[in-house]
Amino acid sequence: MSMKDNEITKLYWSIGEVAEMFSVSKSLIRFWENEFDILRPAKNTKGERRFTAQNLEQMRIIYRLVKERGFTIKGAKQEIRENKKRIVNLRDSILSLEKIKKGMEGLLLKI
Repeated sequence: MSMKDNEITKLYWSIGEVAEMFSVSKSLIRFWENEFDILRPAKNTKGERRFTAQNLEQMRIIYRLVKERGFTIKGAKQEIRENKKRIVNLRDSILSLEKIKKGMEGLLLKI
């Protein structure tokens, strides 16, 4: 579940790109879209899903709860509903720590 720096500047990602980012199948993303109200990617005139940066953040929340923490779909829905602000703050903290880690690794390479 890594995102390259050049991908951050994109406005939209296809379902295939999102599936690759999170190492999940496209059908799982479609399933999660039906199950979780927070995940609603836009669709173009052909009906193809176009994921925004906000959708990717929503995917990260769902992925973390279901795949990393082992929540059931029902449990993840409840966790999101009851603790949305805490989840967002936790996600922001994790992203900050990942940036710090990359910076520290960069410093180590210069030594």
